[in-house]
This record gives sequence, structure tokens and C-alpha cells, in this order.
Amino acid sequence: FQAEDGIRDCLLSRGLGDVYKRQLLNRALFKLSFAVAMTIVTIMVMALSLSAITRFISGTGYDWLIELPPVLVCWLVFPLLGPLFKQGSHIQVDFLSSVLSRKQLYFLKIFINGVALLAAVIFFKAGLEATQLYFRLGQLMELEIDLPIWWMYLSFPVGFAIMGSFALELLIDAVTDRSPQELESE
Repeated sequence: FQAEDGIRDCLLSRGLGDVYKRQLLNRALFKLSFAVAMTIVTIMVMALSLSAITRFISGTGYDWLIELPPVLVCWLVFPLLGPLFKQGSHIQVDFLSSVLSRKQLYFLKIFINGVALLAAVIFFKAGLEATQLYFRLGQLMELEIDLPIWWMYLSFPVGFAIMGSFALELLIDAVTDRSPQELESE
């Protein structure tokens, strides 16, 4: 039993003090992802509002204020995949939980988190390759603001690295939760 897990009873402790220390990274990523997302939404709303005000007052607007929100969407969506997955806020179907036994749910949770981890690794690799390709090409977006295309594609590997970190944590949590034998005895 490890005191770090906060459980002082040897029978209840699962000795997960080291696992909880590793979760600190994901807690920081969780908070950072939501802070970045809130900042991006604020910038998007302000850009569109400023565009409308500018057009109303002067009769002309700046194209970059209208083009900025779609450019930021990828940085809003992909880094939030992991935190939303951990929180259970993604699209899901929960009818199986009422049909399956606890033992079956145990294995289903392991399967789902394993598939999520595998998908995160695959999409991370694909996103990294696309980012490197566009970085080498040096192409810029055809907007009023000169942004390199690779900057948008960089959100893929960043987001899926975060997703992989959360999926790994959830997989470890699912595996170390309780054994199927313990679930059968309940």
C-alpha cells in the first residue's frame, strides 16, 4: 500500500500512488486545453464582432477578421479531443451499460480505451507526416494574413498526442480498476 493514493487502509489501497503522479500531466493538459479553447472562442467572437462594427461604422471591413475564426477552428477542436474523451462529453451510446454484466462492461471499457489509444497513435503519425510535408513545401494560406499551411496541420498531431495521453490514462485506469473475478463475486 502506498500513502500517495490517499487511502490509509491496506485492504482498500490499490497501490496506485505512482499512477496518480502520472495523472498530474493530464490534469495540466486538461486545464491548458480548456484555457486555450476559451481563449480561441473569445478571439473568434471578438474578431467577428469587430468586423461587424467596422463594417457598420466605415462601410468597409477587413477580410482577415472574417477569415480568422475558420483558421482557428482546428486549434479549437483537436486539442479538446482528449479532455472531452476523459470527461465522457463526446458522442456516445449508453444502452449497453444496462444490458451487459459488470464483467462484460469491464472488458468493453478496456476495449474502447485501447481502440482510442490506437486511433490516437495512428492519427498522430498521419498528422505529423502532413505537418512535415506542408512545412517542407513552405506554402502559405491564401488569406489576407500570411499564415503557413503547416500551422493549421500542426493541430492534428498536437491534439492526437493529447488524446493519446488521456486514452492511455483511461486504459490504465480500466485495467487496474478491479479484476473480473472481483466483479463476478458482487
